[in-house]
Amino acid sequence: MSESMNRRDAMGIAFGACAAVGGVFALAGMKKAWDPLPSVKAAGTTTVDVSTAEDNVLYTEKWRGKPVFIIKKTPEMVAASSEVVKKRDLVIGNDHYMICIGLCTHLGCIPSYDPKNATNKEAFLCACHGATYDQSGINTKAPAPLPMLIPPFKVENGKIILGEAGPEYEKMKADGVLGETPLQA
Repeated sequence: MSESMNRRDAMGIAFGACAAVGGVFALAGMKKAWDPLPSVKAAGTTTVDVSTAEDNVLYTEKWRGKPVFIIKKTPEMVAASSEVVKKRDLVIGNDHYMICIGLCTHLGCIPSYDPKNATNKEAFLCACHGATYDQSGINTKAPAPLPMLIPPFKVENGKIILGEAGPEYEKMKADGVLGETPLQA
């Protein structure tokens, strides 16, 4: 064989180079398709400013397509709370807040809030099957098997950032009050 390149070898090298460039572009396109969209990345966290929240008013925020309930508790609500309920409270300064995913743990309905019943065991009522929850989202009447879940959150400068686990959330997790197991109010 001669050491000079013939026409067939040149065509093989050209075809191989084109195939390699095409493969790189195909891999880049696949990686871009696998990455989450910017709208999905932005939906991962939600920032809620609670500095202007009023006592005993239900605020509903949307996080990852789910309603998140936030209530600033009155001093009467805090005084009527058991130790388990107080462990579920988010404390910012001197204010106590209830924060939970606003879905009934029975079938996923959205319970309604009655501010007049905030200090008793029927603050939230799931109209579908009659389950009730207290002021901190702890189930008080069947068929709901568990308390309403507390989403991951952290606190920065008086704002709650939903979707990121901060030290307050980790403490609740260590105390076992996130709603993953049954609790007694």
